[in-house]
Amino acid sequence: MKLSFYGAAREVTGSKHLLTINGKNILLDCGIFQGHRKKSAEKNKDLMFESKSVDYVILSHAHMDHSGLLPMLVKNGFSGPIVTTSATRELCTYMLQDSAMIQENDVAWLLKHKKEVVEPLYTSEDVIPTLSQMLTVPYNMQYQLCEGVRVTFLDAGHILGSAITVLDIIEDGVEYRLTFTGDLGRKGLPILRDPQLVDTTDILITESTYGNRFHKFIDDVDVYLEEVLNKAIKRGGKIIIPAFALERTQEVVYYLHLLMKQSRIPQIPIFVDSPLATDVTDVFRAHPECFDKEVYDEFCSDNSNPFGFGMLKYTRSVEESKSLNSKHGPFVIVSASGMCEFGRVVHHLKNNITDPNNLILIVGFQAENTLGRKLVDGEKAVRIHGEIFPVKADVVVVDAFSGHADRSDLMTFVSNIKGLKRAFIVHGEETQAQTFSDILNETHPEVEVSVPSRGEGFVIDPKQFQ
Repeated sequence: MKLSFYGAAREVTGSKHLLTINGKNILLDCGIFQGHRKKSAEKNKDLMFESKSVDYVILSHAHMDHSGLLPMLVKNGFSGPIVTTSATRELCTYMLQDSAMIQENDVAWLLKHKKEVVEPLYTSEDVIPTLSQMLTVPYNMQYQLCEGVRVTFLDAGHILGSAITVLDIIEDGVEYRLTFTGDLGRKGLPILRDPQLVDTTDILITESTYGNRFHKFIDDVDVYLEEVLNKAIKRGGKIIIPAFALERTQEVVYYLHLLMKQSRIPQIPIFVDSPLATDVTDVFRAHPECFDKEVYDEFCSDNSNPFGFGMLKYTRSVEESKSLNSKHGPFVIVSASGMCEFGRVVHHLKNNITDPNNLILIVGFQAENTLGRKLVDGEKAVRIHGEIFPVKADVVVVDAFSGHADRSDLMTFVSNIKGLKRAFIVHGEETQAQTFSDILNETHPEVEVSVPSRGEGFVIDPKQFQ
């Protein structure tokens, strides 16, 4: 076996890990790089391998940093199956089309304003064959991918449809197992079930987004939200919540619904200002079988809708979005993108960031060099659409919302595994990845641990697993 790491290596974006087994090339995820526009564009244009050489893709979940370059892969000659879960395929229908539209709009803007001629990585037309190549496999069912490789998906508990990939391999007459966590979720998150555990594996490829820290308890998030929101509401301010259209928006809406239902915050208007989030929420409504017991007991048992209630409005049109600028608070806007790099939330920040009565509520991970990260870091002034704006609005960070496992969750997952011999630490900024590697070296000295760099490859002799 050969493992080659082409993304999410000492960074948290652009997940791409290539396995060569029995002469077949199997790509784990094909994500887009996100962050600084110029650097990301350079990385996204160069996959570092030939698309035509890939035989199979296994997709862990629908987040863009894991799925966002699939249409480019197909456009450049990949013709094999993309194996994933049913919910992931449904989500990709909207996520990939949205990504294509953003690229097309960016290209048009650059041509108009800077006379710069560039090509999008892919277009809406390229998404159609990509979706047609997706093959869905249920959780906990073994699927024969090719000779000597069987795939089983376990629930990762990260987002709707997210999967831990377990590969049972026969190579050179030796049977062994490789597990790829994808993005691993947390216990006790709202809406979704807890991540499943893996009992045995020989090789582990694990994320490390928060490998060096512990999250705040999710049980307290409703209390903290209640306090923060009521302060902003009393000021009469607007509450801007940048949120990923997938998962984070639905979690925020769930908590807002819960707080209003329990009369812990006033009945104020809530606008989900994202066509993509609206479409994604429809997918959530279609998959109540994925919900955890708490959500079912609170809402689904009496046929109420956790993602729909009287004060909530989903806005689709540009006109509806623009009209929010002239409305007086208090009210809530939940809008993408989650890292404040593009989309409608950028316009809402531009129009509201200088008012001290307003609240910017950060509820998700913010990558380096993004506008969201600058707000989290407490910068006093930020550049938006080429203009400098003083940050006078109140900026509050709610860490408890993270959908990624923290150090404790990751250690629980690893410690449950018997027979582990090799571990590769990916999907973490260098400090996080290296810290988690050091922890594993200390707690599991019998395991050989590596933190690969982008483009680095490893040859593994299956005989060591005999």
